[in-house]
Amino acid sequence: MSGPIRLLLADDQALVRGALAALLSLEPDLTVVAEVGRGDEVVPEARRTTPDVALLDVEMPGLDGIAATAALRAAVPGCRVLVVTTFGRPGYLRRAMEAGANGFVVKDTPARQLADAVRRVHAGLRVVDPTLAAETLATGASPLTERETEVLRTARGGGTVAELAAVLHLSEGTVRNHLSAAIGKTGARNRADAVRIAEENGWLLGE
Repeated sequence: MSGPIRLLLADDQALVRGALAALLSLEPDLTVVAEVGRGDEVVPEARRTTPDVALLDVEMPGLDGIAATAALRAAVPGCRVLVVTTFGRPGYLRRAMEAGANGFVVKDTPARQLADAVRRVHAGLRVVDPTLAAETLATGASPLTERETEVLRTARGGGTVAELAAVLHLSEGTVRNHLSAAIGKTGARNRADAVRIAEENGWLLGE
């Protein structure tokens, strides 16, 4: 087994950052290796400490959390990003996901759920606060990219990942990534649920 999941925390409020570090450090499989109070400190500190997952606030001086997410994903692609914020606004969720965030949760998430979110993001899954996901969907615009829409449209008829990959002329890994993204963005439980939600919202219209 590998060692504990290494975490970087970025929040401009020292008390919040300290509380988050204390709570997460209670988990035996998590360890906080870095804490920063500015968005423009995220990339340099990540390069220095090589975290597995970065927990970023949205509103920070120097660089906001969404811009910091994009910069971190470009500079240290092996580090996954979980946005943890007071500002649970649908527009933030969409922008964070477009910037490359792997998850988006609000700060009042119970400690156990937050730790679980870190583990899931580390495992390659997308984690989105379900209430915020519902609010984002209620804004009407589809949160799905063109390719995610195409993959879900193809998945309507069922089939294995390998079969979908063959139809779409994509690798199985790419299909899995698009399905995972679509499930996260729609707040669905699984692939079939994502297809249902997308169909009900009219996002799969087309060929």
